[in-house]
Amino acid sequence: MSRYDALCAELRAEFPRFRVTKKCDSRLHRAIHYSLVVLTFGGMRAYLSDYVTTIGQGVAVPEDWDQQSDDERWSTMRHEAVHLRQFRRYTLPGMAILYLLFPLPLGVAWFRAKFEQEAYAESIRCAFEQHGLAYVKTGSFREYILEQFTGPSYGWMWPFRNSLNRWYDGVVATLARN
Repeated sequence: MSRYDALCAELRAEFPRFRVTKKCDSRLHRAIHYSLVVLTFGGMRAYLSDYVTTIGQGVAVPEDWDQQSDDERWSTMRHEAVHLRQFRRYTLPGMAILYLLFPLPLGVAWFRAKFEQEAYAESIRCAFEQHGLAYVKTGSFREYILEQFTGPSYGWMWPFRNSLNRWYDGVVATLARN
């Protein structure tokens, strides 16, 4: 059994209604995609093709999900497992309000940033486990992660680069100590 399959089995045990579906088969996700294109002035056009989205106990994946490597799917699902636990803790209505609206839907979305920092910290840990400390310290990997917060993909959720640098360095520091 692959690491990804083992992780999905663990998630099914933890979340009885856990499911993985394709975004392209969902009217909801197609509507979200077109809404994001409009809301981000065309900046977020990759929602259906490049991003995985968790809502409740469902994880919606791009059409090419099955062609991605086991390591990529395992790492991404560990990130999404953080969101599954957040939905359990805050409930679907609570997550919807906090993630999408508070304090602002675009620009300064403090709760979205906090939820994503928790999940992207897991992504950083996965990259460390797969590629080592030097990789997570590289400019390109770091820049990719920070761009998720400061760019249009998540609606410029946290444009404060200095605080993001401190957060990222803090996550990496915990890895360096282990």
